Amino acid sequence: QVQLVESGGGLVQAGGSLRLSCAASGRTFSMYAMGWFRQAPGKEREFVAAITWSAGSLYYADSVKGRFTISRDKAKNTVYLQMNSLKPEDTAVYYCTNAEKRSWLPPLVSSDSYDYWGQGTQVTVSS
Repeated sequence: QVQLVESGGGLVQAGGSLRLSCAASGRTFSMYAMGWFRQAPGKEREFVAAITWSAGSLYYADSVKGRFTISRDKAKNTVYLQMNSLKPEDTAVYYCTNAEKRSWLPPLVSSDSYDYWGQGTQVTVSS
């Protein structure tokens, strides 16, 4: 089991910045990647960004490229999402998630590739 605890959400004006954090505990030695998804009211959950734990390979949704940056601190088992130039359409509940190691490489843009999820943190961007 892996436990994920997010923090850092809040209310910000358009053009502003927020940094989300997600601390992992438990079976962290088996982590392959960590990611962020978001879900806006009335919409499906969508991929935002992911990072592979060992190599640090980065993946971003087109909608956030150039504005969001995912990073990790391996010593703290923590992943971050730095969000700059925020837009009202970024308003959503943001979920941290973890994918365990497998014998094959899962597509990190798919929520089906992940095993554990945090409780979510609300990000609201006002216009």
